[in-house]
Amino acid sequence: MRKYLRDNGLTLGLLAIFVLCLVGMVWSGLLDENATLAEHGEPLLGVVEYFLSPSFQSALFENWESEFLQMSAYVIMTAFLFQRGSSESKDPDRENPEDANPSEDERTRRAPWPVRAGGLWSSIYSYSLGIALVSLFAASFVMHWLQSCAAANEDATMHGQPTLSALEYLGDPTLWFESFQNWQSEFLSTAVLVILSVFLRHRGSPESKPVAAPHSKTGH
Repeated sequence: MRKYLRDNGLTLGLLAIFVLCLVGMVWSGLLDENATLAEHGEPLLGVVEYFLSPSFQSALFENWESEFLQMSAYVIMTAFLFQRGSSESKDPDRENPEDANPSEDERTRRAPWPVRAGGLWSSIYSYSLGIALVSLFAASFVMHWLQSCAAANEDATMHGQPTLSALEYLGDPTLWFESFQNWQSEFLSTAVLVILSVFLRHRGSPESKPVAAPHSKTGH
């Protein structure tokens, strides 16, 4: 068990923080939602009812969408764009192991099975991380879109206004404001990380260059 925790500590730690933050989001959101309902004389929501409500689901997937967009764009862009001196970039002046042709390792016993299978399997696997992240972004965006539409229609019904179909809501500025307000911050924070890693260090982190490395050193 100790070896398992050591070998998977980063994932487990991040997931633990995720769960705590999700619980905090549900708790605080429920209090806020019920306060609003109480002001209008509406029945209060339970935890499960609130968790499954369009307003909460819209907010949840709105944030997931921006994270997966940022990560997928970052993975794909770092394959062909460089930032000299950044630990987050490949070195533009030398060959990088990330660019190696997987066909050269088809006979390596410890290589992942798609590499050993070669052909189409190897080609798909070569870009599987980017494909997975783009797919998660697309799924999160669709859920945000549909749940945001449902939440907007609930609000419209309460105020006696006409509702919109999902397709009509795709052109509503509210949906895009919700998305862009998160997208811009994700790309800003990533750009800040890239440029700060040129000049600043964090000893022990694989996201940082060695403390004594010159600013011009690119990559790890």
